[in-house]
Amino acid sequence: MFDDRCDLLCLDLPTAERLRGRRLDPRLAESAAGKARALDDPTRLTLAAALLEADELCVCDLSWIVERAQNLVSHHVRTLRAHGVVCSRRQGKMVMYALTDEGRALVEAVLAAAAVPRTERVGV
Repeated sequence: MFDDRCDLLCLDLPTAERLRGRRLDPRLAESAAGKARALDDPTRLTLAAALLEADELCVCDLSWIVERAQNLVSHHVRTLRAHGVVCSRRQGKMVMYALTDEGRALVEAVLAAAAVPRTERVGV
């Protein structure tokens, strides 16, 4: 079994101290991790990818695109909204969803890291 720990203490103190002083603020880390967790479900990532290709969509459109029930899609977009990945607005009897600027950047980064070609981003 491979052990991921060093067998001896080999601390590069100058580098470690420099990076320790610049480490991510815990509140910022929690917020960023929440946004990343918002995309850890394949359906939510697919919904966000669809919103990347459109200015805004309603739950009916999103349900059709991902071939899932509206109540499930509503649950997923609520999660995305709670983490600031999407925003919503009411238009008469419809609720329209769009990616926030942060959400757009996050979805683009995730899809780029996964090497998903732009032509294959929408769909299930």
